[in-house]
Amino acid sequence: MALVLAALSLLAGTARAEDARRNVFDDPFLQLTTAIPPSACPVPPGPLLTDAEAKAQSHGRIERGTSCFQSGRCRLPNAYLYDKEIIPRVRQAVAADGRFDATTSVWALGQRRWVWLQGCVRTADEAAALEALVRQIDDVENVVNELKIVPGSPAN
Repeated sequence: MALVLAALSLLAGTARAEDARRNVFDDPFLQLTTAIPPSACPVPPGPLLTDAEAKAQSHGRIERGTSCFQSGRCRLPNAYLYDKEIIPRVRQAVAADGRFDATTSVWALGQRRWVWLQGCVRTADEAAALEALVRQIDDVENVVNELKIVPGSPAN
C-alpha cells in the first residue's frame, strides 16, 4: 500500500511540475510605469507558459523567427534576437517622454520585434500616444495595444 501511495504522490508531483508556468523562451517582459495600483490594474501574466504550451508554440516560433531573415526584413538570423534590446529601449523611451509616469501602469512584452503593451491607462489618448511612441523605436516591427482604460485619478 505504501508503494502505491508513493507512486501516486510521484505522479501528482510530476503533473504539477508540467503545469507550472514559466518564461520558457526568456521573452523580455518589463514594467514601464506604476501609477495605477494593482487593485485597479492587475499585473498581466506575461510570457508564462506550461511545458505543453511551449512545445505547441515552438515550431511556429522557429518558423516566424527565421522567415524574417530569409525574406530580407531582418539583419539578424532570428527575429526573436532583437527583443532583449528592444524592450529596454521601450522602457527608456517611455521614461524619457515623461507623460505617462503619473497616470499609467504599463508593461511591455517583446516577441519577434513585436511589442505588446499591457496594463492600464487613464484615457484612450494615452493609449494611442504610448502606441505611437513605441512604433517609432528602431527595429520595432509592430505594436499590439492591449491597454485597458481605467478612468480616475492616479490616487484611485
